[in-house]
Amino acid sequence: MSDQNEPDPLDSFDEIIAEETDRDPDLAVIEAGSRTLRTQGGPPQADVPARPEDPEVDKALREVEAELATRWGETKLEPSVSRIAALMDLLGEPQRSYPSIHITGTNGKTSTARMIEALLGAFELRTGRYTSPHVQSITERISLDGAPISAERFIETYQDIKPYIEMVDSSQEFRLSFFEVLTGMAYAAFADAPVDVAVVEVGMGGSWDATNVIDGDVAVVTPIDLDHTDRLGSTPGEIAGEKGGVVKQGATVIMAQQPVDAAQVLLKKAVEVDATVAREGLEFGVVARQVAVGGQVVTLRGLGGEYPEVYLPLHGAHQAHNAAVALAAVEAFFGVGAARAEPLDIDAVRKAFAAVSSPGRMEVVRRSPTVVLDAAHNPAGARVTAEAIGEAFDFSRLIGVVGASGDKNVRGLLEAFEPIFAEIVVTQNTSHRAMDADELAAIAVEVFGDDRVQVEPRLPDALEAAITLAEEEGEFTGGGVLVTGSVITVGEARLLLGKG
Repeated sequence: MSDQNEPDPLDSFDEIIAEETDRDPDLAVIEAGSRTLRTQGGPPQADVPARPEDPEVDKALREVEAELATRWGETKLEPSVSRIAALMDLLGEPQRSYPSIHITGTNGKTSTARMIEALLGAFELRTGRYTSPHVQSITERISLDGAPISAERFIETYQDIKPYIEMVDSSQEFRLSFFEVLTGMAYAAFADAPVDVAVVEVGMGGSWDATNVIDGDVAVVTPIDLDHTDRLGSTPGEIAGEKGGVVKQGATVIMAQQPVDAAQVLLKKAVEVDATVAREGLEFGVVARQVAVGGQVVTLRGLGGEYPEVYLPLHGAHQAHNAAVALAAVEAFFGVGAARAEPLDIDAVRKAFAAVSSPGRMEVVRRSPTVVLDAAHNPAGARVTAEAIGEAFDFSRLIGVVGASGDKNVRGLLEAFEPIFAEIVVTQNTSHRAMDADELAAIAVEVFGDDRVQVEPRLPDALEAAITLAEEEGEFTGGGVLVTGSVITVGEARLLLGKG
């Protein structure tokens, strides 16, 4: 319980407005409100862990990471849940010991998962969250009560289920993959905690994704667009057919705004399994949003009514839509709109959203010049990032640092960023999936022209070059840098720039 003598943050509202004498009065009110709400929510948690300080623990974690690295990576898979189902059987079906909210879609899954987690935590439920990929540390993927599990617990969980992993490996045509093992670890860790509810993000697709051995009470579908087309399909409708596999008998489906063909497929799937559907723009949505200091203030319409003046410390219209989806998902989990009519407690909702963070998603990691990290890695993600940059920042000159994976639609990604980048520095991260910098540069020259492209194969050199280019505008002008193209590129840049 907080100290009764502490000043009420709302008492300083008028004082904050008074300080903004040289600003537009309406904007001053918005900014004051956002700062007050942010104070109520408290500082976002530091949820990107560094390497363990204990040398022995660090060594043990590296050994686990090395063993996991011998398995199929996340881009190599055999579309089946037979191996993960066999592991769950040996472990005693841990994934059935708690209710789940299952999240699929193309973009926005991790941010939406974090928002759902924060909301559930605000209502005093113990949460487990499983997301991918990680930004810096593998332990980020498995969270309990809003924080990544410790390195010690990660190692212990792996060692606990390792004998069962080896049993499955010996009995199946293919060994369990990297992602399948991590999924098994997450489900086991959640059961061991134990959690009241698990928030689970699919790795790829839905039907045959390793996470799909749960029966999610609520299935969330974030916006579907073209990505992984070699595995999921060449149209949004075909991709929706795979992602719709997370919709289980009698579940509630929370559906973000979708392309028409994707929406049709998802609605047909819901009818087949007698699921209830809530659609963004009809049953719930974003009523209003205004840019504020460090994010935005939104009014959301949920399944149970309206939630006004919610501060969200994340940039971009897409994050407001993610918030609406997350709110509807949690309402559905609690039965709002079905078993109960009244909305969720507005103060708890505001406090939860004010404390949300999403590392590597429109994240400012440096000032003078401003450096922003965003993990956009496909054209749809790049388009919303470009729009959000224009709304949230007043850059007079923006330099892009782009390192992409070779299996992505890199041309489409670059074309989405072309209107906002004055110049682009192409580079590559240390992953084996990274596109060669020279190959990326060849495509960039076709999109941007030779005079706007610089090649720096090493990411540290690329960051230095981009910051130098941004500083050419002068100390008091609006130069900035956006690092993007891949979660791995963003994670490595985050480390280089002193975060984590």
